[in-house]
This record gives sequence, C-alpha cells and structure tokens, in this order.
Amino acid sequence: MTTSDSGKDVTLHIAQNPEADELLGRSPLAALVGMLLDQQVPMEWAFTGPYTLAERMGSDDLDAGRIAACDPDAFTELFTAKPALHRYPGSMAKRVQQLSQYLVAEYGGDASAVWRDAATGDDLLGRLKALPGFGTQKAQIFLALLGKQLGVRPPGWREAAGAYGEAGSHRSVADITGPESLVEVRAYKQEAKAAAKKAKAAKAAKKPGTSRKK
Repeated sequence: MTTSDSGKDVTLHIAQNPEADELLGRSPLAALVGMLLDQQVPMEWAFTGPYTLAERMGSDDLDAGRIAACDPDAFTELFTAKPALHRYPGSMAKRVQQLSQYLVAEYGGDASAVWRDAATGDDLLGRLKALPGFGTQKAQIFLALLGKQLGVRPPGWREAAGAYGEAGSHRSVADITGPESLVEVRAYKQEAKAAAKKAKAAKAAKKPGTSRKK
C-alpha cells in the first residue's frame, strides 16, 4: 500500500497531519483502524487515531498480532489517556482489538490480505463487511478509498462502492485529497444530515395521531 498502481508513492491527506497521513498511506492496518474510528467524531480526529495509538505503543506502525494479544484493560488505557483517541474510547478500544483479532485469525495478521487478491469489487465488499465494526456503509466508503487513492481496483469496484465510488464526488473520506476537498466533504455530510432530519420530521408529522382536528 506504499505505492499506487502507477508506481507512485501514495500520499493521503485525511488526517490533515503529515505524520498521521504518512502512516495511513503506508500501513494497511492504520488505514483500517482509521476507518473503524470514523464515526461520531471529526474525520481528522478519527484518522489521526492510528498514529497516536502507534506512538503510545512505542512503535512507528500498528501490529495486529500485538494489539490482539494486549491485555484488554491495558489496551483501553491507551485509548482513554488524555487526549483520548475517540469520543467513546472504551468501546472503540474494544472494537480495534476485535478487528485485530479477526485479522490474525483470518489473514495471519496481514491487513492488506483483505484486499490483495480480491477477484471483484463485490468480493472485496464482502470481505470488508465481514470485518468487526464494518457495516455496509463503512465497507463501501473504505472500498472507495482503496480504489480512488490507494490503487486497489478489482473489476467492478466503483459499482460495489455504490455512490461513494462515483468519480468527482465529495461524499466521504475517500474523496479527501486536501483542505479544500475536506471542506466540501464536510459540507456534503452536513447537508445530508439536515436532509435526513427534515425527512424524519416530515414522516413523523404524517403518522396518525400526531395532529388533532378542532
């Protein structure tokens, strides 16, 4: 994952932190952990998490085997130490450890093996959805990130990623290539959230018993 299919070094700009982004570009596990942490916190916070975790573990990278073997309480302390790695450090520490344990059991601890020999986009999507903590949406976003920025493009990858795979979109972290695109993605997310809230309110207003005739 250190180079794209064009042979050029991969440079990510999701965390908006040079050291954290450098780790995301060269470490498959760091990228997976960042995606796992990307919920209910700002994107930059989530994707800086792998770098901070590696630092607290005294390493320049994450190791699935080491994380999987950690004492759960000690590992949780790495997340809860200030500044916390997530808004919900305890539950996310557990999820990261579960992810690492799954990778050890199914892929020998090699995160890149999840996508290395995926035959099709649907095959890859299925593998990602099987990861602990990865639902359909998270799996599709990560698939789009792999295809758009990390050179992992099995046949049908855009279709498998759904709307997140569309070229020129600004829907997710897969589309962040710098400060400007970060602003665009954040604006899209805010608009989508507002639209969903409006639709929910409209649906509730149509339910019987929500209004009374005079």
